[in-house]
Amino acid sequence: MNKGLNRVFPYLFVFPSMLLFVWFGLIPIAWIVYLSFTDYSMLQPPVWKGLDNYARLLQDPLFAKSVGNTAWYWLGTVLPSMAIGLVLAVLMSMQLKLLPLFRALIYLPGTLSSVAVAMTWLWLLDPSSGPVNRWLSFMGVAGRNWLNSPDTSLASIIVIGIWTGIGFCMIVLLGGIQGISVSLYEAAALDGASGLRQFFHITIPLLKPMLLFLFIIATIRSFQVFDLVYILTGGGPANSSTTIVSQIVNASFQEYRMGYASAMAVFLLLVTLAVTLLQYWMGGRNSASD
Repeated sequence: MNKGLNRVFPYLFVFPSMLLFVWFGLIPIAWIVYLSFTDYSMLQPPVWKGLDNYARLLQDPLFAKSVGNTAWYWLGTVLPSMAIGLVLAVLMSMQLKLLPLFRALIYLPGTLSSVAVAMTWLWLLDPSSGPVNRWLSFMGVAGRNWLNSPDTSLASIIVIGIWTGIGFCMIVLLGGIQGISVSLYEAAALDGASGLRQFFHITIPLLKPMLLFLFIIATIRSFQVFDLVYILTGGGPANSSTTIVSQIVNASFQEYRMGYASAMAVFLLLVTLAVTLLQYWMGGRNSASD
């Protein structure tokens, strides 16, 4: 086999994957970007409108509300899921009884479909017969209509988001902890380092790549939250739990404003890309400083 064929041969293996990526990834994105500059209702051909859709985004109070709700969901789920997952991963790395059972129980919510999770929490948070309000009543605290109140609907969805994300964080961080050499902890113990100092000076620094990975994945997932919102509250009441993706679905498939919905999708894509690149850059700087 000559040198020229040797250079081309590896690309033949990745060509099918690249073709699928272009067909199902890049071309749809390019089409969405084009539609964002048009007025398109699916019944008539797209009509070029320039930046009209983007100008309308800046003046739409409902879109501003959905951006705020998505930001709160991101703030409320990403760091708490990672923090609780880290604590559980440390506990799961110890020699405890019934450890496999605890691992399975904690990871179980992450394996369930969004529909199953939503239906479970609809039952748990039922205002009249749900276990949560019954337990609060037993404790002498008045229950609430958690999912149908503007004050608690988004907070309830955030709690459910944390519950479903903890298991994945725990599994990833547990794998990282088990990959750390025991000799590092033994050397630190000989030098008199306490368990807490070992955690902050050995465990956390060596888990930085996993923590960065989880932060990026959790951020992308939080920006794309839709299914839980759609099933649990439908974005209500009074748009108190509407997210960006909910707005995109409503504008496109209920109001048939595909051009405007595409502009919102492009906005979400750019924000997600910017946050991901920023986190990746910060992770690179931290690695270089180490």
